Amino acid sequence: MKNRSELREIAMKILYQVAILKDTKLDYDVDELVKDQLEVENDFVLDLVHGILKHQKEIINIANSYLIDWDLSRLNKVDQAILGIGIYELLYTDTPSIVAINEAIELSKKYSDEAVTKMINGVLDHVYHGESHE
Repeated sequence: MKNRSELREIAMKILYQVAILKDTKLDYDVDELVKDQLEVENDFVLDLVHGILKHQKEIINIANSYLIDWDLSRLNKVDQAILGIGIYELLYTDTPSIVAINEAIELSKKYSDEAVTKMINGVLDHVYHGESHE
């Protein structure tokens, strides 16, 4: 059985695949992508992926409102997925805020450079505190 950190990483990979498939306008089934990544069905991953995709427009708007002189679409798709997971967990789940932020930062440390990790940390901190940069 995988722990939640490993499951978030799987969700990130699925969200990355979805982004690539959308960009190339290829058909896909989210549930099939999830099944391809997991040995056994997992509600946490399913809820995370489906929830993020359901709230994607709101998540993008929230991220963009905290990215100073930057736009989410300029980040690579892995970083977009990581930030999406963090924002989704902060706003739409009962995951403790500190856990949601720390998990996103740990994923970012593994897959991103230090500058992007700092940016993700800053955005999630602002989301957590409900602050605006304006």
